[in-house]
Amino acid sequence: MNAELKDFLNENKQEIEQRLPKYLEQLPAPKTLKEAMIYSLNAGGKRIRPVLLLATLHSFGKPVELGYDVACAVEMIHTYSLIHDDLPAMDDDDMRRGKPTNHKVYGEAIAILAGDALLTYSFELITKANVGDLSAEQKLLLIQELAKASGPEGMVGGQVADLEGENKALTLDGLVYIHHHKTGDLLTVSIVAGAIIAGANEKDITNLRLFAKELGLLFQIKDDILDVEGDAITIGKPVGSDDGNNKSTYPSLLGLDGAKKKLEEHKLRAKEYLYEVEMNHHLLEALTDYVAERDH
Repeated sequence: MNAELKDFLNENKQEIEQRLPKYLEQLPAPKTLKEAMIYSLNAGGKRIRPVLLLATLHSFGKPVELGYDVACAVEMIHTYSLIHDDLPAMDDDDMRRGKPTNHKVYGEAIAILAGDALLTYSFELITKANVGDLSAEQKLLLIQELAKASGPEGMVGGQVADLEGENKALTLDGLVYIHHHKTGDLLTVSIVAGAIIAGANEKDITNLRLFAKELGLLFQIKDDILDVEGDAITIGKPVGSDDGNNKSTYPSLLGLDGAKKKLEEHKLRAKEYLYEVEMNHHLLEALTDYVAERDH
């Protein structure tokens, strides 16, 4: 990881993590519910989605402060998805990011409701974001993009396809569909949201959307590879869980070497789309390399 990216990640990851619980602490909501929401928000993680949004803003020469509220809203949706993914009816995981999963601490009912609350509050947060800086039209577009990316056409639809694909031999196209929607759409909307806040033109938004779709595949392929050869302590959950759940993955379809080859192909394609955008490419280029080379 180069020095520019390391400094950007550390500074903005810390800012996001300080802000996330503060949105919820003063909410007039039941204490247990707020505690469960904050528990999962405080569980750590890469914060790659909010950082991608802020990096896009920065690359267009805009102050990152413009994107903090929306970046936190995206992270709330991501956190909701993790709480629900870990439930016994879904992946049935006991650990997340090195800590007991939400339902292991608060029970299944509160975990479900904590996820629901994070999802719905995220949209309220966007409506309140940067009054005076973001127009009503920008906020409406941000809500539309985020709802589509996280709903039946996006992340939820991808999760259903993933569940229905268990114990089945998926084709590569079927696996790509799952990855595009289960993981990729929320990564994509993070970058698109940054471009919307920055006031980017339609051509640049289109190329960034294509860049982000490649990055989303890159992210998921790397996750599949780490599930095979990663370190359980480093990644914060048991390795081999995909194999144990009989899920199709890039390594299971293409072999580990084939998955690594696909990783490189998507990294190169992502950069090709990125270079078409009129912006400073250095930070997003470095982030692309980081996603491909990370160990957790």
